Amino acid sequence: MASAIETAREVFRDHGGALRTSEALADGIHPRTLYAMRDAGEIEQLAWGLYRLVELPPLSEPDLATVGKRIPQGVVCLISALAYHELTTQVPHEVHLALPRTARRPRLAYPPLHVYRFSREAFEAGVETHTIDRMSVRIYDPAKTVADCFKYRNKVGLDVALEALRDCWHQRKASMDELWKYAKTCRVANVIRPYLESLT
Repeated sequence: MASAIETAREVFRDHGGALRTSEALADGIHPRTLYAMRDAGEIEQLAWGLYRLVELPPLSEPDLATVGKRIPQGVVCLISALAYHELTTQVPHEVHLALPRTARRPRLAYPPLHVYRFSREAFEAGVETHTIDRMSVRIYDPAKTVADCFKYRNKVGLDVALEALRDCWHQRKASMDELWKYAKTCRVANVIRPYLESLT
């Protein structure tokens, strides 16, 4: 068992320190080994079916890292993306996640999710991949996030969208061309136009 655990440790390290159960099994880790590691305190359970080596430093963004690993097809959006890009004073109490309209709703006990359904064009536009706590997390870039906030202004609040636009512009996290491009993608060009004009 000791050699099996050492081999499993190496597999975890090769994957940045975290594995879903399905990934662990596919890489040859026996369920018995996985549970022995858990019971011995070598790995911690971040969420159902997701484990991480305890030898690693504490997670800086546990919610985003967990969602990125458990729901790799999703994209962090709206308030959660604003918070990541430091474009809001809001503190998200759940992870705002975009999914295609046809995707099944993910089952995740923790962290809490607020799922938004995007059209294919809007879903695929402006996606960046960031490494957070050694895990890949897909997040909309600042300009796309601002446009999304105007599209969902009835959900997040127009004041949040305006704050994000001002901060994005003043922090130079997006150009006017980028903001305008995503405003058209999200079909909020007429809504955002006067606010863009006020910036210049």
